[in-house]
Amino acid sequence: MEEPRDDQAEASYTFGDRSSSDIVVRLRNEEGRDDWIYCHSKILTEKSQYFADRLSDKWPTCKILDSRYCVEVICQESNYDHHINFLRLLYVVSDDVPEDNLCHNVKSALGILCVAKELSCPQIVTACVNYLEAVPWEEGEEEEILRIIPGIGPEAEPVLARLQPVDQSAVVGIFVSAFRFATSSPPLPLCDVKSSAQEQIEYMITEDDDAPLLVADEEIKTEVKECVKSLFVRFFHCLEAVSLKPVVDSSKNECFRMVVSDLSWAFQILTKMEMVRDFVVTWVDSSDKLVKVVEQLETAVAETVEIRIKVVEVTAKVIEAIGYGTVILPTAKRLQMVKLWLPFVRNTKPLVDSAVVTDNDNDNDNDNDNDND
Repeated sequence: MEEPRDDQAEASYTFGDRSSSDIVVRLRNEEGRDDWIYCHSKILTEKSQYFADRLSDKWPTCKILDSRYCVEVICQESNYDHHINFLRLLYVVSDDVPEDNLCHNVKSALGILCVAKELSCPQIVTACVNYLEAVPWEEGEEEEILRIIPGIGPEAEPVLARLQPVDQSAVVGIFVSAFRFATSSPPLPLCDVKSSAQEQIEYMITEDDDAPLLVADEEIKTEVKECVKSLFVRFFHCLEAVSLKPVVDSSKNECFRMVVSDLSWAFQILTKMEMVRDFVVTWVDSSDKLVKVVEQLETAVAETVEIRIKVVEVTAKVIEAIGYGTVILPTAKRLQMVKLWLPFVRNTKPLVDSAVVTDNDNDNDNDNDNDND
């Protein structure tokens, strides 16, 4: 008797059939839902790289449940049903099955798409993308698509193409030009123009309708990375110049203050674009020298206090990114950051308080002079 061909064998598998299953997918969430879904390793490993890895030697332990291998999948209540639908679709998805037989509405397609991306099933990702690209959207659905699709990656380009403005290249060109100027070092008379460029960038990636598309654009990401690299080059040049001549030098100190201010602004933009890792690593690696250089500056000078404030501002953002796990660093580096910067912040606070008191005294003196006049 002939062995069944792969497609015949696959067709004989039924989702949820306990009698023929050799694996249990245990789907759980924090709200207490706990479902045992009887599946077949052949289907799961062929269609999903996630399950292929979980059931391979790469994953050293595999629990046993109901005399079967068990893979636990923890998910949120909001996408619990999408996980179940995803597992069901693994049994029916193929190049011959129309997308509208797999997805029934935009909300379902988006939910299943996110699960398929997370569990590495390119076939279902493609099916969901093709469905979303073809069907009409309501306004609320379009907003949800704008929120989710840019994070899916290149696979979602057909949907992004439908969302993009008529002249995407022109919008990208405006953004790139503005970002270059916003991170440059123009002559003093052009500083107001630079501030306007920074405001334009902030608007384009937060309030503009095309913000999600700009954040996901690869050309923009590449340009932003290069501009921030150039900004750090300028930062290191200024740091070196100040370290060689720590006595009061207004021009060097002002240059240093401005570049640190630009870095603080750039970090905000990188945060919105989810691109902070390189920045954080560079700042951490340069922290030791930075603290030494700034500590040797004349503390009685107002410019030094302003530099310290800006440096603390950037450091706080970097430490926050590390603390929230946005950027994962080794324990030794995290501990070093705390040991290095905590004394610096403690030394900076009285200088800031003193500067505030001095400013208030000067304001009072001016008021008294005006009263006498």
